[in-house]
Amino acid sequence: MADALFEEPRLAEIHDAIDDDRSDLDVYAALVDELGAHVVLDVGCGTGTFACMLAAEGKRVIGIDRAAASLEVARRKPAATQVRWLEGEATGLPRVGADLVTMTGNVAQVFLTDTEWMSVLVAARRALRPDGHLVFEVRDPARSAWLHWTRTASARQVVIPGVGRVETWTELRAVELPLVSFRHTFVFEADGATLASDSTLRFRDRTEIAESLRLAGFRLREVRDAPDRPGLEFVFIAQRPASPAESSLER
Repeated sequence: MADALFEEPRLAEIHDAIDDDRSDLDVYAALVDELGAHVVLDVGCGTGTFACMLAAEGKRVIGIDRAAASLEVARRKPAATQVRWLEGEATGLPRVGADLVTMTGNVAQVFLTDTEWMSVLVAARRALRPDGHLVFEVRDPARSAWLHWTRTASARQVVIPGVGRVETWTELRAVELPLVSFRHTFVFEADGATLASDSTLRFRDRTEIAESLRLAGFRLREVRDAPDRPGLEFVFIAQRPASPAESSLER
């Protein structure tokens, strides 16, 4: 089940207003063009901002997410009718012969066990055409981003049309590396309602991710610094080799 942040309808409705800086998506949009991708499978598409952005540019886009409430928001956006929306797990990606599979934001870190992560990578490989690419970002665990996940550092108030003022903050709950757990809290001024969403992320280092990609049958082409968070995140660009012989992972 998805975190309440994405699955609870009231929180899904305000997600875009709270997470209003998506300049990171410009980097991914540029990568879509750089890699010559026309068919894009957006894994963990959430409220569909990136999928709709690409669809508006004429790309064929499939957006998949396990949070029904987020997909409901996504379906109401401009260009949403040009996207194929799927509710489901990343381990069950359709074999669509995609040019590119993407996981933006923290999506690649929500798969907590090695088994689940490997299943997602294998599913992504199957969903790609030969020579297709997988692109995702992860936070560098050496930078200990969680040290800044405090109420003092994160508290803000946002006035949302039709909703009113919402106060929100993030608090660290537990650090048991490689797992880090935290809670988002939202207080609605209109009726005093308080909603919380608990999350856990897996922090894998660069070497671990590179090895997992190799085991899943990918060729790691490049690891870049994330332009929107320089020095804090890695952007992995991997490729499914164009080999006529399918590995056992494909059977």
